[in-house]
Parts: sequence; structure tokens; C-alpha cells
Amino acid sequence: MKITLSAAIAASTLLGGAAMAEIWDMPMAYPAANYHTENAQEFADAVKACSGGELEIVIHAGGSLFKGGEIKRAVQLGEAQIGERLLSAHANENAVFAYDSVPFIATSFEASDQLRDAAAPTLSKVLAEQNLTLLYSVPWPPQGLYFAKPVASPKDMEGVKFRAYNSITARVAELAGMVPTQIEAADLKQALATGVVSSMISSGSTGVDESVWEDMTNFYDVKAWLPRNTVFVNSDAFNALSDEVKTCVTEEAAKAQTRGTEKAEALANGFIETLASNGMTVGAPTEAVATKLMGIGEVMVGEWLETTGDDGKAVMDAYKSE
Repeated sequence: MKITLSAAIAASTLLGGAAMAEIWDMPMAYPAANYHTENAQEFADAVKACSGGELEIVIHAGGSLFKGGEIKRAVQLGEAQIGERLLSAHANENAVFAYDSVPFIATSFEASDQLRDAAAPTLSKVLAEQNLTLLYSVPWPPQGLYFAKPVASPKDMEGVKFRAYNSITARVAELAGMVPTQIEAADLKQALATGVVSSMISSGSTGVDESVWEDMTNFYDVKAWLPRNTVFVNSDAFNALSDEVKTCVTEEAAKAQTRGTEKAEALANGFIETLASNGMTVGAPTEAVATKLMGIGEVMVGEWLETTGDDGKAVMDAYKSE
């Protein structure tokens, strides 16, 4: 059983009898140097300041407290009070969580923000049913395809071992004739180095974080979608805060969302340039591959809407009206 930092501090407080600030643990799946984690640290620092020290959020980067796949459940159960997660990884629980990762619905930062706003009421409702309160989300740069070989036609993708990080990416692989294997971010480097997978769809940020040029040769900038990392808090923990501290948290969350989005957009082209400068062949997909991918996107939009029913329709209706 994992004992969180906040639990240890709470025990210390009981023993010592001294009044102490509320401490929240915030597990994150990505490295401390990743811009999502850096943004969360700025958020945590700002909350400590605006709460007058009443609330302190301790960041645990790189899956050090809970691995990526464990974070959401840990926050639901109160084992951590706040966390960040790629919610699309939980689309098997509820397909609404994949709203940001259905191919070719939103392929730019502006469109991603519009989709986020359109989905917020439905997403908040679904999270509330799981004792979670939505705080903010920040996009990754547009998703591109990585391969350990050149891919000039759809046939070149068939049978390739593909790293999936959620059910959506696994479905992309299946429809393209590739073989998906679920790999969390913390295990990606080893999976590439050992040949467990030799392709993936991900952002330039992940490619740079993992130095994928050591194991891969080609990056195709297909701009399939912009997945979002979502920050949520245990509703019981949030509701226990004073009104003043709640306002502090929500106001700083809004700032973190804007700041993180601006950072992602500023970094996007630089990530791709870094891939190229380290020897990867970078460019657009061939017309044949692009046509295949667009066909996959059309199939998956229909599947997502069928699976999500009224909730998915509400998201898409709101998005189209933006």
C-alpha cells in the first residue's frame, strides 16, 4: 500500500498537535522537465501564494507516486487529492473521455480550445459522477506518426508493431493494419529500445522527451488531433476547502489552462525541428497515406458518436455551434 506524503504529514500533525497547512499530493505521469509538469508546478506555487499558505500542492512527477494508469483512480479514492491524466486513456470506462482524441475533429490549437469548451459541461458531469471535479486541461501539440522505417503507402503500415496509449490510438492502429500494444509514457523508451513497438502516434513533445531518434527514423506531421492532459481534484477534498481557497484554486486553474496552451503552441514547431536536427526524416505523409488516415478518421468519428449517444451528440452540437 502506498502511503502519500499528505497522509504522513497529517499523522505528524496529530501527534505533534501543531496546526499545519492542508497538503495535497499531485501525481503526474510525465517528467519534471515536461511543460505540462512545469505548468502544474507554477499552478501549485500560485495556489500556495493566493491561499496564504493554507493549501500546498506537492507535485510528484514521472509516475513516482502513482503510475499514469493509476492516477485517476487514486484521486477518485482520495489516495491523492489532485492529479493530471490523459483522460482518453480511460475511454473504456466512458467514451466521452476520448472527446479530444477522435481523429481529425480538431486539428489546430484554436479548434482544440473550442472543442474543450464544448465538451466541458458533459465532461464535468461525467467526472462528478466519479467524485472528481474538473479544474483545467492543456493540449499536447498535434499528433504525428513515428516509424522506424519510411512509410510511402498504406501497405507499408501493415503488420507494424504500434505503441497505443488509449483505445483510440489502438483503434487507429487496427484500422491501418498495424498491431497495437498498450505502453504507458514511463515505459515507452524501453519498449522502443527493445523492439516491443516500432511505431506510434504522438506529439513532437513526446518524441523529444524520449529521444526517439535513437530508435526511429521517420516522423510524419499528420496533425491527427491534439490530446489534452486534464487536471482534476477529488470532489470531497475540494468541497472541504473554504470558499476563499476554492476561488483561489479555480482562478489559478484557469490561468494554468491559458498558460499551458500558450506554451504548447510556442513549443510545437521547435519539437519538430529538434527531431529533424537529430537525424529524423520529418515531413507530411504521402497522398496515399493521408487518404487512408482521413478514411480512418471518418470511421472513428461515427463509432465515437454511436458509442457516446446523447453525451457525444451534445459535445459535437456545441462544438459545431462555436
